[in-house]
Amino acid sequence: MNTNRIIGLLLTCIATLGVARADVPKTMHAAAIDRTGGPEVLTLHTLAVPPLGNDELLIALDTVGVGPWDVDVRERLDYWKNRHYPLVLGVDGAGTVAAVGSQVQGFKVGDPVYSYIWDNPKGGFYAEYVAVSAKAVGHVPRGMSLRDAGAAAVTALTAQQGVDDALHLKAGEAVIIHGASGGVGTLAVQFAKLRGARVLAIASGDEGVSLVRRLGADAAVDGHRADIGAAAREFAPTQVDAVLALAGGAALEQCIAALKPGGRVAYPSGVNPAPKVGAGVKLVRYDAVTGPKEFERLNAAIMAMNLQVPIAGDYPLADAAKAQQRLSAGHVLGKVVLRIR
Repeated sequence: MNTNRIIGLLLTCIATLGVARADVPKTMHAAAIDRTGGPEVLTLHTLAVPPLGNDELLIALDTVGVGPWDVDVRERLDYWKNRHYPLVLGVDGAGTVAAVGSQVQGFKVGDPVYSYIWDNPKGGFYAEYVAVSAKAVGHVPRGMSLRDAGAAAVTALTAQQGVDDALHLKAGEAVIIHGASGGVGTLAVQFAKLRGARVLAIASGDEGVSLVRRLGADAAVDGHRADIGAAAREFAPTQVDAVLALAGGAALEQCIAALKPGGRVAYPSGVNPAPKVGAGVKLVRYDAVTGPKEFERLNAAIMAMNLQVPIAGDYPLADAAKAQQRLSAGHVLGKVVLRIR
């Protein structure tokens, strides 16, 4: 058997098993829970690096998002089907490809990528490595850092799909974004401006108002203190076309009251309490969808503008519990993240 034949057989065997770099260890650090409860149950574990399926990528994570849904899972395992302990939390993040399954195309070891997957059967993203379906992974847009991509994976998908798919915002329309200074809202302001909409941002505190103005909002008020009805009438005398509801409460009711007949309201399913609308107002509940086409569309939008990703808190993996406590304390302007590497 000649040398080329031997090399070919070796490559075929490697491809069948998945192509991994030699420096991928057998174990990793991960922030996981062994039971539900308060922040104290989220601790650093040493776990096996998850095995790689033929249709999966192994990502060496750099930055991981921390969201309110992670707190819900830690406290009650809400919405979670894969309930085996230790349970690694986290649904999104960014890093570099460390291994490629034999059936995966379009990715290679070393590629910078970001990913969002809900209830991943191979474990969450609060870890040094995560194995995920290649369908839930996108290439990091050119010019975007891994830190920003890790902070923005699920929030950017949620923001863009709210603006484009749920509300179908058009140039010149007036939209109120309620919860505009949070992780999703700060990005939604920018996507709405990319579509040419006029944005009234309902933010949290003076710092939140200043932040969303810097991000492009045409007008902004503090949702805890302002007369939102008066602000809406001044902003859009002929009434508002749409509301993107990223938070609930009395302030949201004022936003909805400013809608014109036939207006639209969209909200991600995690908003509680859910918005209530009157007759003639279209209400759309949605969740972020992940997939190759969704990441391609998101990347095109990101590269069409200078997307800014505000980060409110930056914690090492060992301080994952502190990161969740920071999020639960409220008044978070932008996103809280874990820095893995």
